[in-house]
Amino acid sequence: MQKTNVAMIGVGNISGTYLTNIHNVFQELRLVGVCDLVRSRAEDAQKQWNIPKVYETMHDAFADPEVDIVLNLTRPYEHFEVTKAALEAGKHVYSEKPLAASLEEGVKLRDLAQKKKLMLGGAPDTFMGAGIQTCRRLIDDGYIGVPVGSAAHMICRGHESWHPDPAFYYQYGGGPMLDMGPYYLTAMINLLGGIGQVMSASKRSFPQRVITSQPLAGTVVDVDVSTYVAGTLQYASGAFGTLFTTFDVHYPVQARLEVFGSEGTLEVPDPNGFGGPVRLYRTGQPDFMEIPLMYGYAENSRALGLADMGKALAEGRQARADVQQTFHVLEAMESFEISAREERWVKLQSCYERRPGMVNPVVKGILD
Repeated sequence: MQKTNVAMIGVGNISGTYLTNIHNVFQELRLVGVCDLVRSRAEDAQKQWNIPKVYETMHDAFADPEVDIVLNLTRPYEHFEVTKAALEAGKHVYSEKPLAASLEEGVKLRDLAQKKKLMLGGAPDTFMGAGIQTCRRLIDDGYIGVPVGSAAHMICRGHESWHPDPAFYYQYGGGPMLDMGPYYLTAMINLLGGIGQVMSASKRSFPQRVITSQPLAGTVVDVDVSTYVAGTLQYASGAFGTLFTTFDVHYPVQARLEVFGSEGTLEVPDPNGFGGPVRLYRTGQPDFMEIPLMYGYAENSRALGLADMGKALAEGRQARADVQQTFHVLEAMESFEISAREERWVKLQSCYERRPGMVNPVVKGILD
């Protein structure tokens, strides 16, 4: 079996799921080395997973001829420099979301990848899971008629009560839109197509946050980004959507995403997950009914997009979670902020075409 060799840069909070899935689920991936500024994190991962190499610096990973794809798991404001250096070294890159902390950075990365003829893409890959793929099938097969709109809400009180190092969520590259917006927007465009223009209002409700989680309890964090963003968008198809994200609100549930059609309504599962439930309401029914999931990868399958990129490299096709998608989402998120600041509709310059839907695996962990 042909395997794609991966070097992981950043062994922080998100890395555990990647490590588990690369080793236990996705059979066509091989993790050949890890690197972290805190070397002990990389060494701990090496011992736990029997990883061949610990790189002293990320540049050592980029210079390794064994490496096919660099997996960028650094913090959002570090994504640009890490991805840029990897591309300049001739490596394909799969990055955690967002693509970059600003549209200007995103343009540079997109153009560099194109110039070097390298694959670039990244998270989220939850849209490839059983839940959203089932929703896509229902919409494409006409179960809600002609889509006319969507509504999405991501509501929580922030990360300072549970995350071990939450300050970056309130710094450049953070905030609820750049942190959680990618999950929702990626799901939305995979269900309803590209975005034409957006409008929004935003604010910082609290200028400072106090960390209550360990080990930094009592630390005061200055809030440098908008933490309450209410946006409206118009899809290229003409349908309208809303997206509300906040770190300021106490609420018993976090996520809600609905798609409205001429013949019914679809309740989409939390875009931060891979599974269900999927619930459909059609004209004449007394209530929503739950729809069985039609595709694989309902459990936490983070690294699914990475595995798909590896398979795309082997087959000479486009990756499903490619830069066209991650860039379009980044432009939409920055356009929300521009709209709030300038009080106007903002037209997106990038276009988006959906990649092929998923195919049920014959063998779990081996992609089509």
